[in-house]
Amino acid sequence: MKKSTKLKHLLNSPQKPEFLMEAHNGLSAKVVEEAGFKGIWASGLSISASMGVRDNNEASWTQVLDVLEFMSDATTIPILLDGDTGYGNFNNARRLVKKLEQLDIAGVCIEDKIFPKSNSFISGETQSLASIEEFCGKIKAMKDTQMDDDFIVVARVEAFIAGWGLEEALKRADAYRQAGADAILIHSKKSHFNEIEEFMKAWNDRHPVVIAPTKYYSTPTEKFKNLGVNAVIWANHNLRASLTAMQKISKQILNDESLIQVEDSIASVEEIFRIQNAEELQSAEKKYLPRTISKTE
Repeated sequence: MKKSTKLKHLLNSPQKPEFLMEAHNGLSAKVVEEAGFKGIWASGLSISASMGVRDNNEASWTQVLDVLEFMSDATTIPILLDGDTGYGNFNNARRLVKKLEQLDIAGVCIEDKIFPKSNSFISGETQSLASIEEFCGKIKAMKDTQMDDDFIVVARVEAFIAGWGLEEALKRADAYRQAGADAILIHSKKSHFNEIEEFMKAWNDRHPVVIAPTKYYSTPTEKFKNLGVNAVIWANHNLRASLTAMQKISKQILNDESLIQVEDSIASVEEIFRIQNAEELQSAEKKYLPRTISKTE
């Protein structure tokens, strides 16, 4: 089954909700797949942070594509890209779709902000949103461009992030649905679930809905299920976990000037070789490389 078809089935699964886990490079993508997740969220925040730049489109879209290629090659489960605003207007967005399909990326999520974007949790209410008409045109251009019927375009509604309220969120979500979006991602920066709950009740299951409960993390998952949320994205947690681990291990090695106290608490080099599939290369070398010839031969 195509990766895009897998993602389409995931978003429309009768088992609600399904779950996508964040990854930001080939290694973390492989970890997510081995953990048992059915899909990967290629986080814009995480990919840019792993490059050491801000989540303000400072990493170019082609640099993001380079990362995605390694992620796609390393895995068999679908990847949904956090595509920010589509990296420009409708023309940039439709070219993005073309390139993503070439890399076997299953879908892309775009948000209704102005390019260049800012992260939703930084000064959210000062952020300007795109007009509904402009964003709908972008969605239509992307859907018209895709060659794979199952390629997914998710429209992310930032009305709550900008402080514009439920009425505007519903108005935008329905316009994006009618423009051809395959699902709606409704986003909130509140530490409670109230905004999302109000939206889900008013939305009344008219189209698949995705959420990313980064800020309202204490909400029981059962609530998402009861309200009919189709998919939940754990949006940046592999990046944050790895950052904590790297900070701790670097500080300890600096202080100890030794590896004795840390070696047993970190992954072995052999485990890295396993994830890299080094064994396959060793087998291939035996098959394809000439055996070593000694001087006496």
